[in-house]
Amino acid sequence: MIGTNITLEVKEVAKYFGGVRALDGVSIKVPNKGIVGLIGPNGSGKTTLFNVITGFYLPTKGEVWFKGERIDGLNPNEVFLKGLVRTFQIPRLFKSLTVLENVLVTPPRQIGEKVLYSPITSKWVNQEESLVEKAVNLLHRFGLGNFIHSRISELSAAHIKMIETLRGLITNAYMYLLDEPAAGVAYNTARELFTMVKRLRDEEGLAFLIIEHRLEVLMDFVDYVYVLHNGKLLAEGTPREVMNNPKVIQAYLGG
Repeated sequence: MIGTNITLEVKEVAKYFGGVRALDGVSIKVPNKGIVGLIGPNGSGKTTLFNVITGFYLPTKGEVWFKGERIDGLNPNEVFLKGLVRTFQIPRLFKSLTVLENVLVTPPRQIGEKVLYSPITSKWVNQEESLVEKAVNLLHRFGLGNFIHSRISELSAAHIKMIETLRGLITNAYMYLLDEPAAGVAYNTARELFTMVKRLRDEEGLAFLIIEHRLEVLMDFVDYVYVLHNGKLLAEGTPREVMNNPKVIQAYLGG
C-alpha cells in the first residue's frame, strides 16, 4: 500500500507491444495536492503511461496505486469513478451541446439516466437541479459564466480546454491527468490555464500529473518533474534540477 501522503504511485510499470517496450520499469509518485510534470521527447512513453494509469491499457508488469488502492486492471469507467479524471490533448466535448450541458454530462450515477426512473420526474428533479446549480456556480467561479448557454462549437480552443478540465470538478475528482493542456494556445492563455490548475490544487485539494511540451510554462507551475526517454525514467527532480540535468539537455532539449 502507498503512503498516506501519496495520491498516485506507479511501481515498476512496463508495457510491451510485441517486441516494442513502450514502458520499461517506470516508477513515479504524485503526492497529495501535488502538481507534477511528465516530460520527454515524442515517443518516450508519456501517453502510454497515462493509458496504463487510467485503464485503457493493462500493464505488462508493475502496479498502479491510487489513494491506497491498487487500480491496474480496472477499466477506464471504474478508474473514473474512483476520482481519477483524465483530459486529452484534443478535448472530447459534445460540440452541438452548450457549455452547461457538456458539464452536466459528466457526473456519474445520475438517477434520470436510468430507464426505470427517467419517466418519473419526481425521482430525479432534485438531483438535476442541484447539479445545474453546482455547474453554473463552477463556471462563474472560473470566469466562464458568460459562456453557459454557448455551444462548444462557438468557443475558442483555450475556453474549450478550460471547460474540459472543469468538468471533472462536478464529479468526485481527487486527481487530474492532463495531456498537453497548453498545446495550441497562446503563451498568455497557457499561463491562465496553469493558473487555474494551481487554483484547483489550492482551493479543491486536487493533485495533478501533467504531460506538457511547453516547458517555458510548465516549469513555472509544477513542484516536481519526471522525464521519460525511450520508455524509461531518464531523470526526476525539481524544475531547476531537471532543466540543468545534462542527460535531459541531451535527450530532450537537443543540447
